[in-house]
Amino acid sequence: MSESGSRDNHARQTDRGASISVAMQDYLKAIYRLQQGDGRATTLNLANELGLSGPSATNMIKRLAEISLVEHNRYHGVRLSSSGEKIALEVIRHHRLLELYLAEAMGFEWDQVHEEAERLEHHVSTEFEARMDELLGHPKFDPHGDPIPSRLGDVPSTTWVWLSELPVGSRAVLRRVSDRDSQQLRYLAEIGLVPGVVLEVSQSAPEGDGDARNLLIAGHRHAIPMELATSMQVEPLV
Repeated sequence: MSESGSRDNHARQTDRGASISVAMQDYLKAIYRLQQGDGRATTLNLANELGLSGPSATNMIKRLAEISLVEHNRYHGVRLSSSGEKIALEVIRHHRLLELYLAEAMGFEWDQVHEEAERLEHHVSTEFEARMDELLGHPKFDPHGDPIPSRLGDVPSTTWVWLSELPVGSRAVLRRVSDRDSQQLRYLAEIGLVPGVVLEVSQSAPEGDGDARNLLIAGHRHAIPMELATSMQVEPLV
């Protein structure tokens, strides 16, 4: 690996030469995630997302706005600028490639790869990223079904829907689950609810399951809490 390649992600800079710290990268990535959710990244939900105080988030948002990585409107929250989105997508690409590499090449369980990738994502050189990508066959999705941005920042498009919205009697392929809760991922693996599996929303509900989405998976019925179903995406089968 060349010396210049090894420095790529230790000292990112904006087009105007401003240095982008690891903390800044984390903020940009968090803003991107929130924008993909309800479309808004307020100071409060950004602080909650990162586990930081409101004043800390406010100070960082001001700094990011000063170097033109975000646009901040007091009443509409924070949005990434084109430069900010480019950096966020680069870090996300590293993270998701790392998750897949850790799972497929190194044998990590899918509930372990998120935390490992969080520690490594800021220290991936361009050369290492390219080799991972090639080794994995230029994948479009990580182990949890999250789309992997291309090197140009293009994100694979999907027509998936939330599991919670699937009508009773419908069949679908599970495509995406959240990677944020390792205990939840272990549970999903235990019942076989992983990306690629075919499921059916069952009309027959086990007693006492409360507010749940009742699924038939490989002949077995499982009651999935609705809160969990709202974080999972499926591709309906006609």
